[in-house]
Amino acid sequence: MPEGHTVHRLARTFDSLYAGQVLRVSSPQGRFADGAAVLSGRRLVASEAWGKQLFLGFAPPDVSDAQVTGASSAADTSAADTSAADTVWLRTHLGLYGAWTFAGAPGAPEVAHAIGAPRRRIGERETTAPPPPSDRSAAQATPATSTSDTWEAPEPRGQVRVRLLGDHAVADLTGPTACEVITSAEKMAVEARLGPDPIRDDGDVDAFVARVGRSRVAIGQQLMDQAVVAGIGNIYRAEALFRAGVDPLRPGRDVPAAMLRALWADLVALMRDGAARGAIVTTRPEDRESPHGRPPEAARPPEARGRTRQNTDGAPDAVPSDQAFYVYHRDGLPCRQCGSPVLVKELAGRNLFWCGTCQR
Repeated sequence: MPEGHTVHRLARTFDSLYAGQVLRVSSPQGRFADGAAVLSGRRLVASEAWGKQLFLGFAPPDVSDAQVTGASSAADTSAADTSAADTVWLRTHLGLYGAWTFAGAPGAPEVAHAIGAPRRRIGERETTAPPPPSDRSAAQATPATSTSDTWEAPEPRGQVRVRLLGDHAVADLTGPTACEVITSAEKMAVEARLGPDPIRDDGDVDAFVARVGRSRVAIGQQLMDQAVVAGIGNIYRAEALFRAGVDPLRPGRDVPAAMLRALWADLVALMRDGAARGAIVTTRPEDRESPHGRPPEAARPPEARGRTRQNTDGAPDAVPSDQAFYVYHRDGLPCRQCGSPVLVKELAGRNLFWCGTCQR
């Protein structure tokens, strides 16, 4: 399941491709036909992520994004409230199998081809697609600032639940766990059920500390609860706890508040970095080349070999995937800091990775 940094990258992608445009929305698969009919012909005025939830705001075509996002003075408040009341939202959650795929006209800004499943690469699946062979010469000859007036979007591939077609780009959603049209009030109700998001500017560290600290549930389990903290998945859970030196099986109420605040600050830095670079990298440079940092591939358990990959593998200056993590999917290998074998056990249906020496 994509972690929160992936969904924030999606929100930024939609904003860069479609902000302010009146979109044509359809459901090639047919399962979202009624919702598509509500959204089609409306203007995209907001692209927001909260944890693993993506919210795309659609206003009437004659309403601008400035009117919807808020008033700049008290005199504008009523107009802004009226515009917000007319906004409806496409709420999606990719879950285990969902993905957004994109295609752009020749000469349009470069976009990620796919974000989400299939997730053969750990962290997120994100690649840039070249133009179709017949269009490559045109793409190379067209200035980057121009677009094609005759561009036609490619045919949908697979079971496309939702298709968003803008001036010069198309986005297709397949296999989501959640896909629905909701009102602004319903959006607020969804957000109220979520914990704070470390990537968002309004992420509330006090709420995080309070929620973890009042529960007997192991902190390693709480970090996967989206009502406690939104956007954390199995990778960030394992890596942040290792960096903090916290035993993942320790009850939340037994973790000092100062340690929880430090854990939150580290999650903010790690997840924002992941959103910026498009891959999860949690290791410090000095630990990647430590005596325990890069054991031979033959030292890995057979079932672990080759399973940890990232979309940046092979990219210039990228951190290699075998150096990106401290404990995640490194069970049986020596801890990068102490040399003890990295441990693994199932916790609440997911594999938990940690060092029994460094995380006491």
